[in-house]
Amino acid sequence: MQIVGVTTQQEVYIASKDRKFRINEIFLIEDETVASPMGEVVETFSYNRFIPMGFEQGMMDQGLRQALEQIGYDIGADDIHLAKLRLFEEAVHPIQTGAGVRPPVFDEVKHLLIRGEADSGLVLGEIRSTDHMHHTLPEAFDGLLEVLEHGEVRPQHGAPLLYDIQSMQQYPHIGIFGGSGSGKSFGMRVMLEELMKLDIPTLVFDPHFEMSFSDAAPSAGDVKDYSQAFTAVQVGQDVGVDFTALSTRDVERLLAAASPLSESMANVVQSLHKRKDSHASFADRISNTADALELGKHRVESVLTSNGEGLSKEEFERYDTYRKLLDQFGSLPPASVKGIQWRLGRLAQAGLFQHNIQAVENALYAGKLVVIQGSSWLLQVFASYVTSTLYNKRRTYRDAKLKGEAANFFPPFIVATDEAHNFAPKGMEAPSKPTLKEIAQEGRKYGAFLIMATQRPTLLDETITAQLNTKFVFRTVRGTDIQTIKEETDLTAEESQRLPYLRSGDAFVSSALFGRTIPTRIRMAHTTTPHVQNPFDELKEMKQAEDGAFLDVIRDYSPLSESDLMAKLSDINGRLGTSYTVNDLKDELERLEQQGKVKKQISPFASLYTVT
Repeated sequence: MQIVGVTTQQEVYIASKDRKFRINEIFLIEDETVASPMGEVVETFSYNRFIPMGFEQGMMDQGLRQALEQIGYDIGADDIHLAKLRLFEEAVHPIQTGAGVRPPVFDEVKHLLIRGEADSGLVLGEIRSTDHMHHTLPEAFDGLLEVLEHGEVRPQHGAPLLYDIQSMQQYPHIGIFGGSGSGKSFGMRVMLEELMKLDIPTLVFDPHFEMSFSDAAPSAGDVKDYSQAFTAVQVGQDVGVDFTALSTRDVERLLAAASPLSESMANVVQSLHKRKDSHASFADRISNTADALELGKHRVESVLTSNGEGLSKEEFERYDTYRKLLDQFGSLPPASVKGIQWRLGRLAQAGLFQHNIQAVENALYAGKLVVIQGSSWLLQVFASYVTSTLYNKRRTYRDAKLKGEAANFFPPFIVATDEAHNFAPKGMEAPSKPTLKEIAQEGRKYGAFLIMATQRPTLLDETITAQLNTKFVFRTVRGTDIQTIKEETDLTAEESQRLPYLRSGDAFVSSALFGRTIPTRIRMAHTTTPHVQNPFDELKEMKQAEDGAFLDVIRDYSPLSESDLMAKLSDINGRLGTSYTVNDLKDELERLEQQGKVKKQISPFASLYTVT
């Protein structure tokens, strides 16, 4: 292999007669005049005698063909393999044409590939096109992972992608971008498994109910048992909001998540909410105010001036409460008060105020991963409360420590979420967005970090996107998202063009930690999602189960005469829990007869059905 054609200080062409080049391979140029620089293959091309000489495409042009002939390549007979090599560092002058090229050994490129140690970092995958240096890998970096490729599990063949968790102090926050089916959620699962290995407290918002780590993957082998390393809770069933701890601004945000608030509704909350209100006291105040406004001051006063004639003591006291509320809040718009009442009722009906976050705090103290599940809108509401509460506790502790004051310890933690654009949308308000933006901008000083996964990076808040110092980019098809990724990463034009064609599980890792984009195959996950079953297989299994139950019942009446269907119909429906008509029952028997599960005998009087 050698340098051919015209060279520059940034790019060169390399040629070989017998070795095909691969995208992202690393090569060392044996040119001591420029300190033997290294570069990465960004474009490949093979030229052979079956290609017409007038054919020009990509890097092969007339000048390059002439250069190849001058240094001994037989264009008419040889297969010639070419690659464009982009240097990692600009050379002081153009590379010497004819200089030798060779693959490096691991020690020569370790500083480009490895950040951190295997026992203290996240083992996330295998760096692509590094298998040629596998035999030179130190034992500490070999055998760390397995890769699922083409449906088969294989051992590690190249250098591992290690993410140094300590580096988040300097390069905080991680973004995971990719379209549906690209391996984005799979990559996030692998990342969370690695965090559990290191006992890093992590808060995960899971709108799809898929982040369970109890079930080992079928081909996982002997791996860590993650079932004790995570806790799954549901909003409204296991965790909720301590209403007494909410400020008036917090209450506004929660209610706005249920449905946007108008300016007059926000004024209602500011007027009616009192410090240390419980949900019951606040709800009663709103309900009584709404009733009082509906009755009107004139009617309330007339009842009270008549000394509550015909009313019980409780009813009279209620009217007295109405009068006091009208004196204070009589100017509030009744429709706005009703709107707040409806929003509060919606949150209460979801169980949001029936619990607190003690279970979350206890799990984080224990170094566990906490998966918070619920509907998307309810998670957004709850996320605004739990993230701000936990972040304030961590911030209070760190500020007190810096001042030399005593404070209760609260551990550093990571917030991870899928569908991140719903929690922090660009150009729109969301309950959790202010806290997430604050963590993105200032969290590293206090030990709070983000992992934001989304199919639509274009829709994610730009302030947060800009603070994601490491980005895992999976297959992306939409042009606007590719443009956003190009603006927010150091992906080259060639790599951006490859984004729509990446295999599921392949990703470009653009990180300030590495200083370059690293192509990676994400390792095989050790656990599996509860949604692993194909929905069409599920449909088939369900139909088979229904057919089995139907045949078990019909077998007791077999042979079943067509003339007896009406007489047996009620009993059959009772045992099956169905509401068949005679025609429905006959259709089912005919369908199963066509499948060979029921035998039909035709007689002059009636057909007989027998279960085979």
